[in-house]
Amino acid sequence: MASKTATKRLTKEYALMKKSPPDFITAKPLEKNILEWHYIITGPPDTPYDGGEYHGRLIFPADYPFAPPSIQMITPSGRFVPSANICTSMSNYHPNTWNPGWSVATIITGLLSMMTGDEHTTGATTGVTDYEKREFAAKSKEFNLANSVFKNAFGC
Repeated sequence: MASKTATKRLTKEYALMKKSPPDFITAKPLEKNILEWHYIITGPPDTPYDGGEYHGRLIFPADYPFAPPSIQMITPSGRFVPSANICTSMSNYHPNTWNPGWSVATIITGLLSMMTGDEHTTGATTGVTDYEKREFAAKSKEFNLANSVFKNAFGC
C-alpha cells in the first residue's frame, strides 16, 4: 500500500505526464494501484527501434520518492530481456544512487536513452543485431495487442 507521500507524488507526476508527455513516451498508473505504472516507448526515428512500441512496467515502493522503482520492459525489443528487472542508476538495483528529485518521466527518458545505447547491464540482451531489433519493432504492436496486461492498462 502506498504511503500518503507516494500517492501524492505519483498523482502529481501523472498529471504532469498527461499535460506534457516526454517525446516517445506514454505512461500511466493502474487505476487500482498507483504504485504500478505501465509505459509505452515509441521507437525513435533513425534507430533500430523505429516504428516499434515497447510496453514496460515500473513498480514503485510504498515509500517512493525516497526509494527507486523496479523497471521492466515487457515487449521483446532485442535490447532488454522481456519482463526481467533492468539495472540502471534509477532502479532498485542501486538505491544508493537514487535521487528523490527524479520523476517517472526522468526514469523512462533515461531508459529510452539506455535502450538506444549499447552498454551492458543486468536485464539487457547481448549479441542481437540491428536487423533483429528491427524485426522485433515490426512485431511489437501485434505482441502488445495479444497481451492482456497491455490491453487493460491502455484500454485496447
